[in-house]
Amino acid sequence: MSPPVAPPGWSRWLVPPAALSVHLSIGQAYAWSVFKPPLESALGLSGTQSALPFQLGIVMLGLSAAFGGTLVERNGPRWAMTVALVCFSSGFLLAALGAATEQYWLIVFGYGFVGGIGLGIGYISPVSTLIKWFPDRPGMATGIAIMGFGGGALIASPWSARMLESFGADNSGIAMAFLVHGLTYAVFMLLGVLLVRVTRGERPVASAPSTVDGVQVSARSAVRTPQFWCLWVVLCMNVTAGIGILEKAAPMITDFFADTPTPVSATAAAGFVALLSAANMAGRITWSSTSDLIGRKNIYRVYLGAGALMYLLIALFGDASKPLFILCALVILSFYGGGFATVPAYLTDLFGTYQVGAIHGRLLTAWSTAGVLGPLIVNWIADRQEEAGKSGSALYGTSFVIMIGLLVVGFVANEFVRPVDPRHHVTAPREAADVRGQQPESA
Repeated sequence: MSPPVAPPGWSRWLVPPAALSVHLSIGQAYAWSVFKPPLESALGLSGTQSALPFQLGIVMLGLSAAFGGTLVERNGPRWAMTVALVCFSSGFLLAALGAATEQYWLIVFGYGFVGGIGLGIGYISPVSTLIKWFPDRPGMATGIAIMGFGGGALIASPWSARMLESFGADNSGIAMAFLVHGLTYAVFMLLGVLLVRVTRGERPVASAPSTVDGVQVSARSAVRTPQFWCLWVVLCMNVTAGIGILEKAAPMITDFFADTPTPVSATAAAGFVALLSAANMAGRITWSSTSDLIGRKNIYRVYLGAGALMYLLIALFGDASKPLFILCALVILSFYGGGFATVPAYLTDLFGTYQVGAIHGRLLTAWSTAGVLGPLIVNWIADRQEEAGKSGSALYGTSFVIMIGLLVVGFVANEFVRPVDPRHHVTAPREAADVRGQQPESA
């Protein structure tokens, strides 16, 4: 299952398309809100209940990335992409069976648990390989690939909406849409499996930054540093703020303008989800490339500080201006995507490249936490406000204030990030022995 080593003269620019084929597929997760209203209608679910498959999927993403990170480093990107293909596609097939038989638990298990494992393994599968191919521009390289995850909904959202229109929004139509998704994504992800290559002898192809010869920290040591946990808080807060909008995007914009002279139709709401996906995707390459110029800490100051300002504008004026609401949401989602694309390079700056894939996987447990917090905050508060007789933008005011507070917490955590203490540094040979489970050599 090891990927072939790139032959002499092979272009490193073929690696990002291989990663994109996987990330564009698993990025369908961001289009889940298109399925929420049909599922609620067909199976009699609340907004909180219909969010469960998505929430579990994000939880499993973080957990599988954390526990599978070392395996991905050891077995290589082709193995990881194959596991992602099998799990992600199988999750859709199980969800299709659950929808057809009206067994919602099977949708949760298939899409959330099984598919979520595919999300996690697929998400981290190209990270280490890309950084080794592009040591001179790590932010740009990971941004190119990871933008696919953000852009997956740009394709999946209108595609899913069209299928639901064609097949019907009842349980059988939902089942057919899930089935088509599972089969199509299996074929598309296979392209990445076949295309991916690794560097000859895992050697960088360009002059690497100083961290390759200097700072090297093992995954085991990294989780014992305050830098790791500061970044964990930073990522968790940024993701919670973004995913709170993204998971409920379609019903949220419909609710916001339901009592205005210009209500939003279901088709337009699906278009809004696609716009958010475009912002998510664009932010991943734009902001991560910018971080190569201004530094990782500075770019996270932008994500968290300006993100809090955008939420404040929506809370105060969002229901009075549709363009303002949409613009602020797009900016928030661009920061959300940028945060994901920048964090592998931030980790590389702090801990080196040797086990960056495994460290990245452990850090993604922050995404698991945020995947529960964000949708839970927004959906639970909206459900309670609706029970109290409120409607429109009043359903979301309290949750938006909470998001502002979380972004401020993340901003403060980012300020505490400092270079890693030399006592955590290890040499590459010693690290390799640790990865193989051997006794480290004496210094």
